[in-house]
Amino acid sequence: MKIKVNGEEKKIELDKEKALLSTALNLMGYKPNTIVVELNNLIINSIKWGEVELKDGDNLEIVSIVGGG
Repeated sequence: MKIKVNGEEKKIELDKEKALLSTALNLMGYKPNTIVVELNNLIINSIKWGEVELKDGDNLEIVSIVGGG
């Protein structure tokens, strides 16, 4: 499956029947509690990541949260 992540095309090996956002993020090495995810211009609540299915050509924008003072 080919998707765009932060403007860069990536090929990810996901089962098309269960191409879940949570699985894709895990495969790419993202930690769920440190990112915000936008899928096709819509912010996806982290609670829904295990329900949202990705499709070829989807566009993800992933922003890391950085704490500090």
